[in-house]
Parts: sequence; C-alpha cells; structure tokens
Amino acid sequence: MAKKVPTNTQTRDLCDLAAPTGNIYETVVILSKRANQIAIAEKKELTRKLEGFKNDHDTMEEVFENREQIEISKYYERQPKPSLVAIEEFKEGEVHYRVAKQDEE
Repeated sequence: MAKKVPTNTQTRDLCDLAAPTGNIYETVVILSKRANQIAIAEKKELTRKLEGFKNDHDTMEEVFENREQIEISKYYERQPKPSLVAIEEFKEGEVHYRVAKQDEE
C-alpha cells in the first residue's frame, strides 16, 4: 500500500519537526540527506526505464511521437517531491539516523 504523501508544500510546525532530534538544524540535515537519497533513486529508476527508448538516429518526428516515453516522464513529474516524501517518512518514524559522537577535549 502506497503512503499518502502530499504533492504540494504545507506549513509545518518547527517544534514538531525538531522534537525527535531536539534541534531543528539536525532535523533539516537529516531531511535533506534523505531527500537526496530519494531523488537519486528516482533518477536511476527513470533513467533505467528510459534506456529502452534511447536511439542515436532519432529525428524530431520520432521524438514527439513516442507516447510511452512521454507517459513515463509525466508519471515521474506527478510524483511528490523528494523533500515532501522525506518529511513524511521522518514524521512516521521511518527514517533511521545516528548522530556522530563529538570528541571531548
């Protein structure tokens, strides 16, 4: 079952986001790293799906007529942004992270 992730930006309470880590800046770093992971995975998946359409001899007419390729691209454009997915996963407790220990001097 797919998660219900909003496809548009929503106002969020910073205190709620910062609660798991105790620091909003740590939360932002965690969310940005997770969003980057999601974006990279989606890009790899899209690239793999579009590999079959790669042709060195394409003419302009052939590029515009490939409906299946256009539908695949539109599907990925309609997906929620990686940052929104990362926030939703973080809120649900699905993001696992660890804080590096600082050396005490």
